[in-house]
Amino acid sequence: MALTTDLSGRVAIVTGSATGLGASIAKRLAEAGASVVINYSRSSTEAEQTADEIRALGAQVHCVQANVAEDADCKKLAQTANAYGRLDILVNNAGITKQVPDHSNLAGLDKDDFLRLYEVNVVGPFMMVRACEDLLRAAHSQTGIASAVLNTSSIAGVTGIGSSVAYAASKGAFNTMTLSLARALAPAIRVNAICPGFIGTRWFKDYMGEEKYNRMEASVRESTPLNVASGPDDIADSAMFFLTDASRHVTGETLLTDGGTHLGYAPLKAR
Repeated sequence: MALTTDLSGRVAIVTGSATGLGASIAKRLAEAGASVVINYSRSSTEAEQTADEIRALGAQVHCVQANVAEDADCKKLAQTANAYGRLDILVNNAGITKQVPDHSNLAGLDKDDFLRLYEVNVVGPFMMVRACEDLLRAAHSQTGIASAVLNTSSIAGVTGIGSSVAYAASKGAFNTMTLSLARALAPAIRVNAICPGFIGTRWFKDYMGEEKYNRMEASVRESTPLNVASGPDDIADSAMFFLTDASRHVTGETLLTDGGTHLGYAPLKAR
């Protein structure tokens, strides 16, 4: 079988794809020939800009406002794929955090923080998979090729170190759910995850301020074994492995895409 990264005729939903990593993945999919459903919660202007960039690539695109923490919105997103008559790929990229980097500051988090993060980072992706399951199975039946679900997790879910204890815990749960769903949905649907570390995004720079951001980026570059500070396009390249036939024999895998940062935290548990 000849290896192909051509996704012509396939249809993908990418949640949280107005900006950042989600937008980069959506554009990579379009470049490979897929039709793409862009999703946003509040960033309508940015979502339309991303959609315009995808149209400029010659690909079809729909732009849908939806909150993945709401079951009805997840179903609405899945139904949008019916405009194309099929769904082959789901990327669960939408996610949130609360910044409490000092993990010893237990008072910095409360019950509602945990529930809010789990609602978006864990329950939302589950509801998206549930809403899309029939369409993904149908695509497999039509083509004989397993449909693909990719979860955007985080190295925080493996090391326990991240923007907050609640965030790290939610991503750890996300990694475990990836394994559970990979077992449950095989052989029709493959389920994998990527676990990025630092990702240099515009949102991150705006949040931190340019000077502080630049210092942090330099520190990341110096401290990672590969001496890199990843941007959205770098991680999107890794994501595409799981979304093409290159990974047709891979399911239940979590790929650490952090420039080797995790090597400083040992031993790592099974993931």
